[in-house]
Amino acid sequence: MKIILFGGSGMVGQGVLRECLRADGVSEVLAIGRAPLEARHPRLKQLVQADLFALAPLQAQFDDFDACFFCVGSSVSGADEDAYTRINHDLPLAVAAVLARANPGMAFTYVSGQGTDASERGRTTWARIKGRTENALQQLGFRAVYLFRPGLIFPLHGETSSTRLYRMTYAALGWLSRPLRRLFPNSVLDTEQIGEAMLQVARSGAGNHVLESTDIHRLAMAWRSNDIRREHAR
Repeated sequence: MKIILFGGSGMVGQGVLRECLRADGVSEVLAIGRAPLEARHPRLKQLVQADLFALAPLQAQFDDFDACFFCVGSSVSGADEDAYTRINHDLPLAVAAVLARANPGMAFTYVSGQGTDASERGRTTWARIKGRTENALQQLGFRAVYLFRPGLIFPLHGETSSTRLYRMTYAALGWLSRPLRRLFPNSVLDTEQIGEAMLQVARSGAGNHVLESTDIHRLAMAWRSNDIRREHAR
């Protein structure tokens, strides 16, 4: 598979990138962002683009990829509605529109969030905005759109959040990561599982397009199971 990744510098994106580069079935990862990533790998290519709203002139570069993992997002904390909408609605749709024109056979995976309001009529502003984004993405003509709605996510391999409040929270509660994931495996996830689940839907699809934490956990387990079978076959 050839994968396009947006948001590789964020906590979730760092984990997704790690799993992509570990996967034997991924031949290339194109990481697109406003600044270069520190990661280096023979299968990692980077496209630094200061304005992610201006990808249309580069459209021809995206015509032979199998999937896009869109992990860009901003925290609702401290953001006004216009700023939140620009990053969590306008940007993913601008990017997805270019990719859909370049390659409608691609699968597009978007990291949304637990509690997203697909009706677009609820009281919670961020949930309405994310719901509007989800609904619009499904109308762009991709082969498949997968909407990940994780709840609590723990960084597992040194990934760090760009949001100071989140970094402090993870630093204070990191010791709870292992027991919480063991006690609540279907609702508490880690960055490794997010990446594994994205790879699984890119490779094999999923029964639903909206994937809650329970679904993400199941897909991650399916990916691991296939990896174990491959190891045994060698």
